[in-house]
Amino acid sequence: MDRHLVVGAGPVGRHVAALLAAQGETVAVATRSGRSTGIDGVEHLTLDATDPDALSRAAEHTAVLYNCANPTDYTRWDEVWPPLAAAFLAAAERTGAVYAITGNLYPYGPVDVPMTEDLPDVATDHKGRLRARLWADARAAHDAGRLRAVEVRGSDYMGPGVGQNGHVSRVLPAALHGRRAWMLGRTDQPHTFTDVRDVARTLVAAAADPGAHGRTWHVPSNPPVTQVQALTDVLAAAGHPPVPVSSLRGPGLAAAAAFSPLLRELRQLGYQWEAPYLLDYSAAQDRFGIDPTPWQEVCRATAEP
Repeated sequence: MDRHLVVGAGPVGRHVAALLAAQGETVAVATRSGRSTGIDGVEHLTLDATDPDALSRAAEHTAVLYNCANPTDYTRWDEVWPPLAAAFLAAAERTGAVYAITGNLYPYGPVDVPMTEDLPDVATDHKGRLRARLWADARAAHDAGRLRAVEVRGSDYMGPGVGQNGHVSRVLPAALHGRRAWMLGRTDQPHTFTDVRDVARTLVAAAADPGAHGRTWHVPSNPPVTQVQALTDVLAAAGHPPVPVSSLRGPGLAAAAAFSPLLRELRQLGYQWEAPYLLDYSAAQDRFGIDPTPWQEVCRATAEP
């Protein structure tokens, strides 16, 4: 069983598939549309991953089942994620494939210390509680011996192909035209940013290491910078000068959220931008020998079209 099935062709899924293909592995990428990632040697499947029977059939003779799905409509997460996660659990249990999950930091909720993997998942917002429950279900199945599961958690994404999935890349098109950037929360607080390629590297390494299963791992990431510094560095990498940056927070954010479903959802996560948001990744760095992609390269890749 040396085949790898990657569900999702967003920035993480594409990089997982590319990394595995470069290692000579047999790789399939499954999406609802079946669209091609453009990666040589990768098979592309049209699949509704919320169907446990269809996902189980696709995962037969698979060594690792990678959950790189990322429902882009934040307003439908409570509707979309539970059946999707249940299908992954069923497929992993039926086929014996390692279940490798692309997680995030939402389950921790507001924190006032650097985040380590032994922090409890005590989020109070509904997105954080949802993501915490998905991992708790996978961990319970792992502990019961029904399957093998591991989850990697990164901070806000930067790097190639992130687009609307990243807070910096979301405002980049306007900034490249010299226009003011509006960013969520305070823009002067240190914040960890994670390159999507490092997410892929950590996910593949954790899946391949039986001793790493049954727990979460934090993705090696660069030292924290402010939102202003991150945007300024990306602009510099593209040969552009800094732009004015304004904060969208408090009453202003509340007013904007009244007209934007996305902002209403993001407002619940606004705590991430109101104080230092720092990721401790030393455990994964020590275990897997992974160093974060150099910051200049992260910024250059983020600036690419």
